[in-house]
Amino acid sequence: MGEVRLSERERRVLAEMEELLDRDAPLARRLRTMRPRSRLLPSLPSPAAGVRRRLPALGMAFLAVAALVLLVLAVATGAPALVWAFAAVWILTLLTVLGVFVRRARRRARG
Repeated sequence: MGEVRLSERERRVLAEMEELLDRDAPLARRLRTMRPRSRLLPSLPSPAAGVRRRLPALGMAFLAVAALVLLVLAVATGAPALVWAFAAVWILTLLTVLGVFVRRARRRARG
């Protein structure tokens, strides 16, 4: 493709735009501190960030499995200690589920 030449008027307008942009200190500061980010290749989060983000959901899954095991054992044996342990773990599970859903709803409302 051949070289594109600008007319005198276009060069003058371009020079004025560059001069105005050079005078804009907040814009210059923002451009200096801005990280380049491609929409085609978004930056990948670190593995530790993924684990931290999934930790509440993993905890919720662990608590749900523990509650189910305690429920089966409490029904099979009828031991009061297992019934109370199930009740405690079930409450923790419900609180964790509530926390995960609230966090996701807030994230969805922001994004």
